[in-house]
Amino acid sequence: MVKGKDVWGTWLQRDMEERQIGNRTVYTFSKMKNSFYEMLCDTATKYPDKIGIVDNWNREYTYQKFLVMVNQLAAYMKHILKVEKGNHIGLLLNNGIEFATAIYAVCKLGAVAVPLPTKYREPEIQSLVKKADLKFIFVSEDYKVWTSFYTECGIKVILTENEKTEYGFTYLAMQKEKEESGEGELEDEVILMFTSGTTSTSKGVILKNYNINHAVMIYQRILELGEDDRTIIPVPIYHITGLVALLGLFVYIGGTVYLHKRYDAYRILSAIQEHEITFLHGSPTVFGLLLELKNKFSKNESIRVLACGSSYMPVETMMKLHQWMPQMTFHRIYGMTETSSPATIFPSDAATSIYAKAQGKPIPGMELKIVDDSGKEVPCKEIGNVQLKGTNICESYYHIEKSPIDKEGWLDTGDMGYLNEDSYLYIVDRKKDMINRGGEKIWCNDVENEITSLKGVKESALVGIPSEKYGEVAAAVVVLEKESKLTEEDIKQKLHDRIAKYMIPEKILFLEKIPKTPGLKTDKRAIRALFFPE
Repeated sequence: MVKGKDVWGTWLQRDMEERQIGNRTVYTFSKMKNSFYEMLCDTATKYPDKIGIVDNWNREYTYQKFLVMVNQLAAYMKHILKVEKGNHIGLLLNNGIEFATAIYAVCKLGAVAVPLPTKYREPEIQSLVKKADLKFIFVSEDYKVWTSFYTECGIKVILTENEKTEYGFTYLAMQKEKEESGEGELEDEVILMFTSGTTSTSKGVILKNYNINHAVMIYQRILELGEDDRTIIPVPIYHITGLVALLGLFVYIGGTVYLHKRYDAYRILSAIQEHEITFLHGSPTVFGLLLELKNKFSKNESIRVLACGSSYMPVETMMKLHQWMPQMTFHRIYGMTETSSPATIFPSDAATSIYAKAQGKPIPGMELKIVDDSGKEVPCKEIGNVQLKGTNICESYYHIEKSPIDKEGWLDTGDMGYLNEDSYLYIVDRKKDMINRGGEKIWCNDVENEITSLKGVKESALVGIPSEKYGEVAAAVVVLEKESKLTEEDIKQKLHDRIAKYMIPEKILFLEKIPKTPGLKTDKRAIRALFFPE
């Protein structure tokens, strides 16, 4: 087992100690605000006239203005809507000032925000709404036609209006800003977020104020971000990355956040140059799409830090980014909704490290162990199940019978990996995606790395498909560079000298793009279906 507090320097852990929060003893910061709302109040006091948020239409909001908007909406919710502490409030809102204002207003009232994926279809949203026990739901005008279902369920609907021309809640009969303090306490529930996947299998993760507060404070310390930093939210704001690792983090540090309603690689790269963006945090897909335009944007000198999570990024792609922006430091992040975003962070520049394939070290406040199927810890460098325990891990799920968290607080991540002698975590695969070829285990990340490193290959993904002889075998989908003329046999031959024969894909399909989930993760279910068309 590795404890995060043992692998980071004392300089990083100043002001940290063991604390009792609710029913948990956790290692965290001795001085911590009670909620995101209190963090906003602190930032607005320090930097009242600083531009904190710039919306999709380039409207600017200072921190003092944003705080006033949050207080007004919170007062409307409390005194007009009669929102009470602990109520579940749905947020079906775009990446915009409306989402930002609503989430901080919910935090102020001690209610529970339920961010809903705007990329989902109407039936999928309905399924989540049924699970979430909502009292109220804020809905963007873009989804107005869906709201009759929510009303029939007894949920009060608050729509936005005229988002393109003004703040979408302007029309509400707002009361004057109330001089009322925040009601949320560290041990209070604040976010109910559904994990990615199908709505039938997604789990409702309950996060408390201390979980998310610890996450943003650790991010700030390790990534060394401050009030002069500027970022764009290039991922859905309803994801844990967008909500905690970008919006929450930048409001905490007093930085500037540019909100883009939709992901547009060209617009992001243009904004980087125009606004001198210093920090980006995204998925491999986000960065892969940016790389496609590198010839049009040869200089990105303002970028000093990149962070990448969501899923594994091939080393080859990371190296291409570093060649494009040699001045930046690249940090791999491993985490999930249950960890409020970060579980491990690469402490230095991963692209130039001898441990480039590693996901980093467990953050202070996090404990990590690798166990076999019986729950026994395995030796260093031996692959097993990755389990986590710590300050920013959720305590429970919402209405779920079998929790992945045991009685001692250990979360079974579902990932397979190992630790090296320097406490770096390596993830080799999702346990469910590991391919068992006649007893030989094939780890997808290893093979995907090798395929992507071949000259002429842009992206790849590996899945297991049924085999009468071996039970299952490896199959790959590959996206080639524009001028590449590689064939299936070319790739197999080149892999012959790189990996064991049993690991070489028996079938290869060439695609224009890799299928992705709404969360921009590789959709392996859809890929498997490609090998067995109806």
